[in-house]
Amino acid sequence: MSDNGRGAGPDFIEALARGLDVLRSFRPACPSMTLSEIAAATGLARPTVRRILITLESLGYVRAVGRGHTLTPRVLELGMAYVNALNMWDVARPHMEKLVAQTNESTSMAQLDGSDIVYVARVAVPKIVTLGVTIGTRFPAPATSMGKVLLAALPPETLAAVLAEPTRSGITPRWQPSPGELDAVLREVRAKGWALADQDLAPGIRSVATGVRDGDGRVVAAINVTVHAAETSLETLREEHLPRLLRAAADIGHDWALTAAVPVVTV
Repeated sequence: MSDNGRGAGPDFIEALARGLDVLRSFRPACPSMTLSEIAAATGLARPTVRRILITLESLGYVRAVGRGHTLTPRVLELGMAYVNALNMWDVARPHMEKLVAQTNESTSMAQLDGSDIVYVARVAVPKIVTLGVTIGTRFPAPATSMGKVLLAALPPETLAAVLAEPTRSGITPRWQPSPGELDAVLREVRAKGWALADQDLAPGIRSVATGVRDGDGRVVAAINVTVHAAETSLETLREEHLPRLLRAAADIGHDWALTAAVPVVTV
């Protein structure tokens, strides 16, 4: 019999089960947990939890933040079937489709994974762009509008640790700011609540982005509108697309909060 009362046959891998227990211990109300908190939540010994966390961190599924650990978007790779089922991204999709209908431009959502953004939802229109984007695509965060929004939402100590991580995107962006330049940009983003990227990542790509908040007011994702620089001016991006983007982000956050507030009954 395992530590958690699971039946254990000859083919049961207890180490794998314990690793999954650690991943499941992270809840919406506890996005960051210390080693002691995870041990208490799982009933596992602290040395066991420590080894599991080291393994999960080396694989990219968790990251150390201050005294605790948080999950990374790479966990999505373990549950794409669930991502395609009814969840927060499906709640967002109707609003994203409405935004695309209003702008005739593609829209995407992303989260941070280290110093990169990772695309977690997208509604596209058929246009030729410099870089192809699908779910799971990653780009260096500072060179993208969504990345600027997500970085600006981080507390200073977390921001420094995130920016210290090397990109795993395999892409060298056009704009590679000094620490002072990036700090000035992020201060402006915090003040405005949205960010622009004018061909910072690659030639021909412009975008505007804002944050999407959960019921507690935390920025948990970013949403953008992407245009081709030869077709759409910065003025159009700001004056026409941005107000619609801000409305879509607010509507998505509202629906996420309502969804999270629905009681979950396990039978």
